[in-house]
Amino acid sequence: MRTCEEPRPPNGQSPIALAASQSEYGFAEKVVEGMFIVVNSITIKIHSKAFHASFELWQLQGYSVNPNWQQSDLRLTRITDPQRGEVLTFKELTWQTLRIEADATDNGDQDPVTTPLRLITNQGRIQISLKRRTKDCNVMASKLMFLLDDLLWVLTDSQLKAMMKYAESLSEAMEKSAQQRKSLVPESVQITPPASSTQQSWSQPFGVSPNASSIGQYFDKHDMKESSYHLLISRLDLHICDDSHTRESGALKHGMLGGAMQLTFRRMAFDYYPFHRAGDACKHWVRYSEAMETRGQWAKKLVSEFQSKIEKL
Repeated sequence: MRTCEEPRPPNGQSPIALAASQSEYGFAEKVVEGMFIVVNSITIKIHSKAFHASFELWQLQGYSVNPNWQQSDLRLTRITDPQRGEVLTFKELTWQTLRIEADATDNGDQDPVTTPLRLITNQGRIQISLKRRTKDCNVMASKLMFLLDDLLWVLTDSQLKAMMKYAESLSEAMEKSAQQRKSLVPESVQITPPASSTQQSWSQPFGVSPNASSIGQYFDKHDMKESSYHLLISRLDLHICDDSHTRESGALKHGMLGGAMQLTFRRMAFDYYPFHRAGDACKHWVRYSEAMETRGQWAKKLVSEFQSKIEKL
């Protein structure tokens, strides 16, 4: 994989649907989604203007799950609402070992002497929720949760500086991509005609009566109001060590020893909502609390003041 200087155009319709000569969510999509994938090892190499990185995964598994993230009957792994013309699907990826390594390129803007950045983790998983439009299979919203257990990470000061430079080199491309996504936010959903009885029976969960009200309530319970990305680490032990003595000649001879710092984080979480507009409600957020109400009122006030200034101009 290579990072793009300018973001590419959207992929368009689902290739599965096109290969099956269909334009909407149908049988071909369900068959592919129902597959259980097992990969012994996978290596992903990323090349950028400033650095190159590699991701190595062992014992990767991908499968469909129900909204409670449990493996069950495939008919329980999707929720279709014919009135809305939308479908929710749920996936989970698990692995035994993940190894990440990044290093500066020869023509990058990094320091001449750099230390490769390495991170090795044990078991982890990614939970993926997708909301698509049944009319053309376009993704309207997604939710990605990256879950890790205990994590030990030893960083030197040079590695920490390199990591900050790597993030800085990617920030411009990520900003351009975000601007493109915001400019291509899906328009209001067009209600499609009710699906056939065969499709409804395939998509209905057991124990739920096939009427519009019950389907709508079940859909609302697990609906994604907007796209979001989440990282949750149960415990992170971060060790930052000073390795300047390894780069300075004669430092050890003069008794100049480096220092170290240990940071321990428990239940550390990051939540990112890239399309959330200022002043909009936050009650659907994963870790919503009443304290956000004050922030919401403050944001609405700022937005109204900005709008009034624009109107005057």
